[in-house]
Amino acid sequence: MSKLHLVFGGRVTDPQTLDFKDPASLDVVGIFPDYAAAEKAWRGAAQRTVDDAEMRYVVVHLHRLLDPETGQSS
Repeated sequence: MSKLHLVFGGRVTDPQTLDFKDPASLDVVGIFPDYAAAEKAWRGAAQRTVDDAEMRYVVVHLHRLLDPETGQSS
């Protein structure tokens, strides 16, 4: 099974949280085949907005959502 990862970000209400102000306007960077590629994309996106404390980017482990208990697809 591929270990897909999603990278996205947007403006948050509080820099300490992941409460996005406008989920409809999230910046979806992309879906990546492994964590290394996702982390590289995340670093690039985060670096572009480093001076804006209200912008947050995250990596989501999509493969874990397929089967949360084992991380395997059903």
